[in-house]
Amino acid sequence: MSYTIGFQSKNQTAVLATEAATANQAVAIIAALRQSADEIKFIRSPQEGEMGIEMLLLLAKEEAEEMPQRA
Repeated sequence: MSYTIGFQSKNQTAVLATEAATANQAVAIIAALRQSADEIKFIRSPQEGEMGIEMLLLLAKEEAEEMPQRA
């Protein structure tokens, strides 16, 4: 499942977006953005729609639990 993360850099008015292929990648991107003082504006996926960070963390946990079963 893919994720789009919208963010706004400090001292910028434009909202930028980046893509992540997995929930775990999205969590890592958000962690990096938070360290650089960027504000997360939205997180969305085609399947789930808009969501908060808590929902993304839950999806990342479920994704991690499913990974060994797929291998």
